[in-house]
Amino acid sequence: MTVAETIVFPSLVKRLLDQGKISHDVASEAVAGAQAENTPIATYLMQQRLVTQQDIALMCSAEYGLNIADIDAIEITDEVRDVLPLDKARKLQLLPIFKLGKGIHVGVADPHYLSNLDDIKFATGLVAEPVIVEYNKLQALLRNSTGDSSDDAVRLGMTVSSATAEQDLAIDTYDMESEEEEEEDDTGIDIIKFVNELLLHAIQKGVSDIHIEPYEKLLRIRYRIDGILQVIATPPKKISPRLAARLKVMARLNSSEKRIPQDGRIHFKVADDKYIDFRVSTLPTLYGEKIVMRILDSSSASLGVDMLGFEPEQKEALLNALKKPDGMILVTGPTGSGKTVTLYTGLNILNTSEKNIATAEDPSEIQLPGINQVNVDPKAGLTFAAALKAFLRQDPDIIMVGEIRDLETADIAMKAAQTGHLVLSTLHTNNAPETLTRLINMGVKPFNIASTVHLIVAQRLARRLCKECKEPVDIPEEALLSLGFKKEDIPTLELYGPVGCSACSGGYKGRVGIYQVMPISTAMGRLVMDGKNAMDIADQAQKEGISDLRQSAIKKAMDGIISLQELERVTKD
Repeated sequence: MTVAETIVFPSLVKRLLDQGKISHDVASEAVAGAQAENTPIATYLMQQRLVTQQDIALMCSAEYGLNIADIDAIEITDEVRDVLPLDKARKLQLLPIFKLGKGIHVGVADPHYLSNLDDIKFATGLVAEPVIVEYNKLQALLRNSTGDSSDDAVRLGMTVSSATAEQDLAIDTYDMESEEEEEEDDTGIDIIKFVNELLLHAIQKGVSDIHIEPYEKLLRIRYRIDGILQVIATPPKKISPRLAARLKVMARLNSSEKRIPQDGRIHFKVADDKYIDFRVSTLPTLYGEKIVMRILDSSSASLGVDMLGFEPEQKEALLNALKKPDGMILVTGPTGSGKTVTLYTGLNILNTSEKNIATAEDPSEIQLPGINQVNVDPKAGLTFAAALKAFLRQDPDIIMVGEIRDLETADIAMKAAQTGHLVLSTLHTNNAPETLTRLINMGVKPFNIASTVHLIVAQRLARRLCKECKEPVDIPEEALLSLGFKKEDIPTLELYGPVGCSACSGGYKGRVGIYQVMPISTAMGRLVMDGKNAMDIADQAQKEGISDLRQSAIKKAMDGIISLQELERVTKD
């Protein structure tokens, strides 16, 4: 079977074939080359000069139903150039070409980059309308803009749209009537509106964290979307102190204290009965205060176990462990792997009027009615261990400890799990077998571990492929075998890769959990008591049919949920 017979052509390439613009062999080589270089197919065709600029523009226009514009016939004014920094335009591969009322027409050569239109809308405050332009002309303008780009990095990279500015976005903090009425300086930016737009836009984009970072000559704002940080704006550096002060006021922090880190919380109203919390952390740096805001959406705990990505047998093992009246369930993984959501999904299942549930966290990220949540405060003497001791005097049924960090906490949690309480907690380890040896290394007696720990869940978060634009990819058998795929599965395997469209971010939309769910069997308990290492326990898990993280990720790739790039990224350790 030849390469030409096995490659599945994207719809744009099929259109070029149907129109006789390229041959079948050229199309096959182009798709294979684009995949090998991880380059959008339209860009690859233009870079390799396999299709004329005019032909690819006409095909893109027909395929996506967009108008075509000739950049050479348009005079791009300074006003239009100034709405978006040139370096950001290069990154987005989109260029504003003319403004009409509250809309701005944006030139794009490769429809792959249409997914960046939301960033244009946010960065300009205008409605972005895409038009197809010729690739070589767009690249020439992005390289040789006649606009003054010397201060692109410090030029306003984000403004507030009038529509959003008129919304009544309520901030549930204290009365702010005493704030200065004058909110603008010579940059013309209203800080209150700017911050409201920033927070609202982040919520709409499904962001997990916002990073506001001052440097010597620029102020950078980045979003973490689906686990990946992306630059979203570069406002003028001079607004940095006022931006930090505004956020600190909203988070009820000391706005005059700039020498030490501070932590707070913003309660942001986005609808009549909908609030989103932001956990705010400030950090003094050389050029001002860096601020990181984590978006805490309590609705994530009510998604349900079916939405997290567990395989059927993994879900059954978790639910069986949650049904037990005592013992310990541990969730492990690096920071940002979704451990808190997994724990709270379990707590949500257990949260009934018949149960007394208490949690100790640093801090509480998700708020659930019916659960007694405590924020630990080591400076005040309220450690995890102290909170656990207090819980045991409060007649609990279920206890959740944010993290087991030391032997004292581990010992108290173990004793609680042995005396009729169900205990849920987390550890920072790479996989489930290592969790058992980590407890031993902390000083917990092997017998207590073997008799108390019922289940360990190791997890990662991988980006989901966009259902709207994902496309089949052809991967050599040798590469698949090296990744861990079974030889017998390869002939019928259909794998997908990211493309990118207006509905997603670079071919990905949302995230899914990759899990290793390991019930502690009698055989594993014996290995722990015999002092065996993590590799011995992992071998026993394989004998019992428990998938490790790589095997679980392979299953997700085979189901068309994640790409091979994500499989490798999240399970490479």
